[in-house]
Amino acid sequence: MPRWKALPDELDPQVKEFATQLRRLVDRSGLSVAALSDRTGYARTSWERYLGGRLLAPKGAVVALAEVTETDPVHLTTMWELAERAWSRSEMRHDMTMEAIRISQARAALGEFGAPPASSSGAGAGGGGKAPRRAGSAVAMPGIAGPAGVSPTIPPQPTAPDANRREGAGGSRGPAAPAAPPGGGRRRLTMFLAGVVGVVVVVAAVLFLAGGDGGGRKNQGHGASATPSTGTGSGLPAGVKCAGTGCTGKDAEAMGCSGDLVTTAKTVTVGATTLEVRYSRTCGAAWGRITGAAQGDSVRLTAGTTTERGDITTTGDTIAYTPMVAVRDAAAAKACATLASGRTGCTT
Repeated sequence: MPRWKALPDELDPQVKEFATQLRRLVDRSGLSVAALSDRTGYARTSWERYLGGRLLAPKGAVVALAEVTETDPVHLTTMWELAERAWSRSEMRHDMTMEAIRISQARAALGEFGAPPASSSGAGAGGGGKAPRRAGSAVAMPGIAGPAGVSPTIPPQPTAPDANRREGAGGSRGPAAPAAPPGGGRRRLTMFLAGVVGVVVVVAAVLFLAGGDGGGRKNQGHGASATPSTGTGSGLPAGVKCAGTGCTGKDAEAMGCSGDLVTTAKTVTVGATTLEVRYSRTCGAAWGRITGAAQGDSVRLTAGTTTERGDITTTGDTIAYTPMVAVRDAAAAKACATLASGRTGCTT
């Protein structure tokens, strides 16, 4: 049975080629997806999505894969840039399609305000002319277009009892309708404007309810979605669950602080192990990481009076992280490694 399932047919050719290249590198390395997750620091479920073509791998994951497979990162990141542009174009087409659907839904919801009723002409018993307007009908204002192509209407006006009396058989007209009271024109204008405002409010409400969260690319970093992404109510990017002191003691991966949001602020080699201070400006937090390590090795991160520690306790694991510590900048954090051999080292 093949190791990989076929990539989705709807994938852009650039994205498909990139995902295929990632699969080749993983196959060549001989790593399982679980081992790849351990070596790169990205979740196993994230790698399954990246390699399955369901999500575009973030640049940080691509660089990490290049490191663990001893691949030239320049060539791989060039392919990623091309795939990222193709992915963005696909998202734009998707957003335009959804926007057209939302506009259609809004217009359908406003159908009750429809076009003005057609007037019919006909001759009465005593002469010709347009048929009188039925009491209670709305009057459309020709030449004035409302939102989303809806013609605004004036609410129905009460009519005088004899205003619409048709000519009798003898051709004489009934009593004339009483003259409109002073100020009637102003009242009609006011009611017309009120109707226009009501239409605008309804359009805005329908578009808001139909829009939802607008899609977007969510989980940029460890789970970029097919739809462009929006910030959380706290002002953080989508997928980021903490900031500052709220991140202390928590896992960077689980809180959405890694991926494209993280940089390596400090690095030093301790024996065959690489020790790093990882820093996320968005989350306002740092954490320590060791790679190329072995069972019994540990890493500590200290910032001020707070210290967090991570250990490698399982045979075969080669990477360990500390929980995060809130810092104003990466310079405030210091990482130290203690190897099972007794060797130690720290960043400056």
